[in-house]
Amino acid sequence: MTTNLHFPITLKLILSTLASLLVITLFFITRTDFSPSSYQPAPAKTIQISSSDSVSCGKIPPSLADALIHYAASNVTPQQTLSEISVTKKVLDKTSPCNFLVFGLGHDSLMWASLNHGGRTIFLDEDESWIRQIAEKFPSLESYHVRYETKLRDAAALMSAARDREECRHGASMDLRVSKCELALKGLPEVVYETEWNLIMVDAPTGFHEEAPGRMSAIYTAGMIARSRGKGETTAVFVHDVDRTVEDEFSMAFLCRDYMTEQEGRLRHFMVPSHWDSNIAGGKYCP
Repeated sequence: MTTNLHFPITLKLILSTLASLLVITLFFITRTDFSPSSYQPAPAKTIQISSSDSVSCGKIPPSLADALIHYAASNVTPQQTLSEISVTKKVLDKTSPCNFLVFGLGHDSLMWASLNHGGRTIFLDEDESWIRQIAEKFPSLESYHVRYETKLRDAAALMSAARDREECRHGASMDLRVSKCELALKGLPEVVYETEWNLIMVDAPTGFHEEAPGRMSAIYTAGMIARSRGKGETTAVFVHDVDRTVEDEFSMAFLCRDYMTEQEGRLRHFMVPSHWDSNIAGGKYCP
């Protein structure tokens, strides 16, 4: 018996199929007028971000980081209430970065320095040990020691003398470092006298007992610093604890009732103009 091989038939079928496919392909090429030069690849889909839309990732400034951590972890209440703090913050929002002079170094100092980020904020305090303690904890704060020669018990006599003495009334037109007025602070760091301060906060020295220095000199000096600025300049001065006699009477006498723009709780806000713009005759402190 003989076996028939189907290999030749299968090969013939394959060749026939390939030929048919070749004919069909040539037909479509000629109908579509295809040429390699006419081929245009589909544009790739890309997303472009303009430079104006770019987001830069930078680190938070160390002073702000310190403030966030400190106040998040602290149970200590600042010297001022939220509503009182908001008065100064409102001015800093418009003025900072600026020069901010603060009489006092306390639990709110890191906050003031952070709110004036990019500016210069310095703190003056009468307690050397407290300054060292704060410096170890927050080395970024700029603070200086100040010696006060006054006593709270002498406040009334100092007020009377300042009103009567020519040296005190014309303090704005002279260098406080050589002033003969008893209320003038003559031994402050040089930076205090050589800088034009946009804001001044008086929240020190101690003023709640008779042997304390009281804030008589601080308030008077703040007023003279503000008045000594150049023509057209105005300084925001804040005095805290105005519920006490000295802070109440001395702020009204040397910062002036007419210059007071706001009082919130125990905080008063004054806008004190340069003495070149005050138009006050006769060596008076206030209009």
